[in-house]
Amino acid sequence: MEAFGPLQLLACYTRGVFPMADAREDDQIFLVDPEHRGVLPLQDFHIPRRLARTVRAEPFEIRFDTAFDEVVALCAEPVPDRCETWINSSIRSLYGQLFAMGCAHSVECWRDGRLVGGLYGVSLGAAFFGESMFSRATDASKVALVHLVARLISGGYLLLDTQFITEHLSQFNAEEIPREAYQRRLVAALACSATFGDQPALGGVSALQVISQAS
Repeated sequence: MEAFGPLQLLACYTRGVFPMADAREDDQIFLVDPEHRGVLPLQDFHIPRRLARTVRAEPFEIRFDTAFDEVVALCAEPVPDRCETWINSSIRSLYGQLFAMGCAHSVECWRDGRLVGGLYGVSLGAAFFGESMFSRATDASKVALVHLVARLISGGYLLLDTQFITEHLSQFNAEEIPREAYQRRLVAALACSATFGDQPALGGVSALQVISQAS
């Protein structure tokens, strides 16, 4: 039986399934194909007014792909309101390999030389599959998401897959769609190309303008 590696993982994403683990210390992973899928509409992304003020104030330095492994590690750490995570050592290794292949990316919020928030995900065609996010400073993960959306719009992406809907994501107009509808959007996005890397980093005002112009 062929070992499950990064190429097999990419093939899973093209089929609309993704890996998880029962617990951070569990070595096993399993594939998930939910009946309903969470997506964030790039053309109708809503930014709450208070968060928009925060983004304009630029409380963080935004970087892309400079600390991918650290972002994944921090996403895997338990926090007071989430004592367990699904990111085990196998998943960390697989996504590290995808990053080395140029198929995974991180958005990072830095303050005073310290990584205080961010997210990571997988890029294929014109689809971006958001995997996990973390925050060690107020609104850091939300600011990272705003900058992700601005970069995806600028790069020509068509689909931002969030896997599931959470209260955190609902405020941004995240929607839950049936598996069949998701598959149609996925096929259309995979048939197109988009660019994540080599884009200039945007300031807070510029990121908001990109998102506003797309709406």
